[in-house]
Amino acid sequence: MKKRLLVVGCTGSVGRSLLSVCSAFLERFEVRILAARSSVETMASLALSFRPEQVILSDEGAATRLRGRLGESTAVLGGQRAIEEAAGRPDIDHVVIASSGTDALPALMTALRSGKEVSLANKESIVVGAPWVLPLVQGSNQLRPLDSEHNALWQCLLGRRAEDIATVYLTASGGPFRTWTEEELSRVTPSMALRHPVWSMGAKLTVDSATLMNKGIEIMEAMSLFSLPLEKVEAVLSPDPFVHGLVRFADGTFLMAASEADMQIPCATALFHPERPPRPMVQPRELRGTTISFEAPDERRFPCLRLAKEAAAAGGAAPALLVGADEVAVDAFLAGAIAFTHIPKVVDAVLASFTGSAPVSLDESLAVLDEGRRAAAKICGTIASGTHQGDRWQ
Repeated sequence: MKKRLLVVGCTGSVGRSLLSVCSAFLERFEVRILAARSSVETMASLALSFRPEQVILSDEGAATRLRGRLGESTAVLGGQRAIEEAAGRPDIDHVVIASSGTDALPALMTALRSGKEVSLANKESIVVGAPWVLPLVQGSNQLRPLDSEHNALWQCLLGRRAEDIATVYLTASGGPFRTWTEEELSRVTPSMALRHPVWSMGAKLTVDSATLMNKGIEIMEAMSLFSLPLEKVEAVLSPDPFVHGLVRFADGTFLMAASEADMQIPCATALFHPERPPRPMVQPRELRGTTISFEAPDERRFPCLRLAKEAAAAGGAAPALLVGADEVAVDAFLAGAIAFTHIPKVVDAVLASFTGSAPVSLDESLAVLDEGRRAAAKICGTIASGTHQGDRWQ
């Protein structure tokens, strides 16, 4: 019987990769509901291609415009509540959360409570909401990570005992500025930062990859997903994006997951589990002539990684603060209001200035996230206006 899917964030890069897998295996998967934020044109095209029973745009105005495009051919709903309700429908077997931000948290939690398989490519939901989200997981593989690195670790850790794990390693290509000096980094423009050498992603994630903040946030995510302490999670640079994750076991042996850098591969792995996909989504490379190398990231030139690790060690409010502050700082950089090298400085200042307590509920954690955004916006404003005082901002 076909798996019946709800795909949240279907218009983004990960969502489109997952839908490509569905298209390649129409005999195994039925896309029953598509959901996104506001992309009317893209959603209209996807609706015509997949003929879902229902499409949802969380932006009510965009949903109204989409109804005008689709007419009566497909049911169109609007609002976040519609996505949450769809995640709990009994005729949905597998829920994909491929959107960014925390808006999909209610849908994620509803799907987990309902016992549905969930494929997740949303760091914020775990970093901000792990204490309230992960207790809802009902089985060891109900929640399946889609990000290439976490998917690789998930595959390596299947069936392994926690006491046998010494260290897990998340790999990074190093982004476009891996070998740049601090002086060169100070001259990075938004257009430079958006040219990632490997992956095609949204602007925010692409800049986070360039600062290595993305790898720091992935460390926090891996700690929660795999119940590991910070000292057992590391990041390594591997310029050829072939190895996506490694595990070192207590006996000193390593196990790694490697593949071409194509998001269709982890998407297929998550959808087909516990089976393996019956054929490759992309042509596997010829191993002869392939060289694999690893190097330590430079946390002095890329302090965002260090800040994320410090936030992970601190726990409490720090992870949510960091996510909120980074979101605003990256937006300010993309808008030309601050420099590339100001991004970690803004995040550092937000973390240092917070005097509140650790959140004890999801609502409080989301409030801390908003506080991080507000504090970062204020700091970015002073930098942009030239009124910020202190050597650290020069």
